[in-house]
Amino acid sequence: MAGSIDRRNCAGDMQLSATENPERLAQIQNFNLYSLRALAPLMVLLAVALSGCGDKPPAQAAAAPPPVTVAQPTKRTVTDWDEFTGRFEAVEEVQVRARVGGFVTSVEFRDGAIVRAGDLLYVIDSRPFEAVALQADGQLSDARAKAELAKRELDRALTLVQTSAVSESIVDQRRQTLQAAHAAETQAEGALKAAKLNIEFTHVLAPMAGRVSRHLVSVGNLVQGSEGNATLLTSIVTLDPIYIYFDVDEATYLKNNKLWFEGRRPSSRDTPNPVQVTLTGETKPSHDGKMDFLDNRLDVSTGTLRSRAVIPNKDLSILPGQFGRVRLIGSSPYEALLLPDTAIATDQSRKIVFVVKDDNTVEAKPVTLGPLDEGLRVIREGLKAEDRVIVDGIQRARVGAKVTPQAAPAGGKS
Repeated sequence: MAGSIDRRNCAGDMQLSATENPERLAQIQNFNLYSLRALAPLMVLLAVALSGCGDKPPAQAAAAPPPVTVAQPTKRTVTDWDEFTGRFEAVEEVQVRARVGGFVTSVEFRDGAIVRAGDLLYVIDSRPFEAVALQADGQLSDARAKAELAKRELDRALTLVQTSAVSESIVDQRRQTLQAAHAAETQAEGALKAAKLNIEFTHVLAPMAGRVSRHLVSVGNLVQGSEGNATLLTSIVTLDPIYIYFDVDEATYLKNNKLWFEGRRPSSRDTPNPVQVTLTGETKPSHDGKMDFLDNRLDVSTGTLRSRAVIPNKDLSILPGQFGRVRLIGSSPYEALLLPDTAIATDQSRKIVFVVKDDNTVEAKPVTLGPLDEGLRVIREGLKAEDRVIVDGIQRARVGAKVTPQAAPAGGKS
């Protein structure tokens, strides 16, 4: 019974579907069309995803090794130099002081001028000394007259004593009188000479050639002579040549002393070793000179050895009191390898350079540095002449990684 009912219902439904009106059928078809349109994008994405499931993504091209500039170390003969700070001083300096007292009547030089030995600098009033000289001349004439008289009396007594007209005692007295007259004559001559010297000293002359300072006493002032505290009038310094004094530290002194014992460097005590001087504001040495003096002991307060070099100063451009950087020869000439400072890196407490091996991989080599020589750094240890050193682009170099080496241009950083 139930099965028959279901069959009837199904038959009835089929019958209704067949007899359904056209409007109902049109609605059903429109609904199906819209559903397919909504599912179309999803079907396309699904098809693309399914089509790509069996394919692998394309591999990216490997990056090329970074380019670096390499060069072999420069090889040349160099000489080590030790550098110190020094101060120039005049070879000779004179303080010009008054030798006689009196009033200054004229100043005969221009402040700061170059003077020659014997040039007139000051004139002091000479009239008091001329009067003394005149008096001394009179005393000398009197002494000479007395000596002449004493000589005549002695000659007369010597003649009379032969006839016993006078006694021997008279002869002795007249001989003593003549000696006293000669002594008085000598004293008078000395007084006259001193008076003439005082007159000469009223003209103050330059004792040597050099550059004079300013005048310290003007016309009309009273100056004291050498009898008391002699008045300072001015000063003169020589300029060519000129000294430069500098202090050598104990470590450098011991190093140079060791080189001397080994026969690798001459001692500045026995040999005028060359020096080079750089003035303030200069970037390279402009004056050459030679060692002239080493002190006999180290300063206990600073542990340094006072040293001196003499420098030609033909143009008189260097003045006493100036500072300068002194380069003193620190070794005999030797062959060395050199690099620009830009090729040297720091790895903690050591200095390294990056070298490109035959397979173009980078290797770090620790090196021992020396001084600068004409803008390049001396490499004492750790490097070979045939090594290809990275001189530009070390920031792109990694130890063990490959690089693309490019030779430095001629006359470039190498």
